[in-house]
Amino acid sequence: QLQASGGGQAQAGGSLRLSCLVSGSTLAYYAIGWFRQAPGKEREEVSCISLSGASTRYADSVKGRFTISRDNAKNMAYLQILSLKPEDAAVYYCAASNIGCGYHMHLWGKGTLVTVSS
Repeated sequence: QLQASGGGQAQAGGSLRLSCLVSGSTLAYYAIGWFRQAPGKEREEVSCISLSGASTRYADSVKGRFTISRDNAKNMAYLQILSLKPEDAAVYYCAASNIGCGYHMHLWGKGTLVTVSS
């Protein structure tokens, strides 16, 4: 089971750190992806980190502003968001794949809402 948290309202240019807790299993078994869905838009992957943590990838729209990380000892993954933009407003979800990034994410958590005020 996955649980995303850390969303909230922030000003444009501000920062947030989203957290993803893995419970009932072991984070080390999974690649973790962060996705977001804004109203009226399709869900998109914003970032993913490999099982080992050695490989990460980002959507072009967030490169240089978002940083994904993981702490297997705490069963937690994170998404650090800097320089928030209004277009970052969305519900953010974390998801897990026991194969790797780019593969089917078979575990999904409930989302956390990020709103951005200008």
